[in-house]
Amino acid sequence: MAIFGTKKQEKKAPASPKLRRARQTKLAAGSAHDTIRAPWFSEKALIITEKGVYTFGVPARATKVEIAAAIQEIYKVTPRKIHIGNLPAMKKAMRTRRGVGVRAARRKAYVYLNKGDSIQFA
Repeated sequence: MAIFGTKKQEKKAPASPKLRRARQTKLAAGSAHDTIRAPWFSEKALIITEKGVYTFGVPARATKVEIAAAIQEIYKVTPRKIHIGNLPAMKKAMRTRRGVGVRAARRKAYVYLNKGDSIQFA
């Protein structure tokens, strides 16, 4: 019995990359546009679109599964994964009168696509 093996291990060929996809479900007719309100156009959102990550405004009740199904129905691409971010309500000074106003709380979804997939907005 040898302490160190005498046989060299064979290197395995790298496997072809698998396409990942988020969970899917069926949506009621016409509810896809209720789930995806609008694309989110900000400086950060436009920078990460080069990496295949698209940002959308979504309602507070939307789930990742519903968002994935809506993206597939509207844009005909299958998302790889989805992250959701909740933005809190923000207090802002009023310009025309004294006091502080409140900007509404919002929710956005980061949709990751597989390499080679893209979404055209215009």
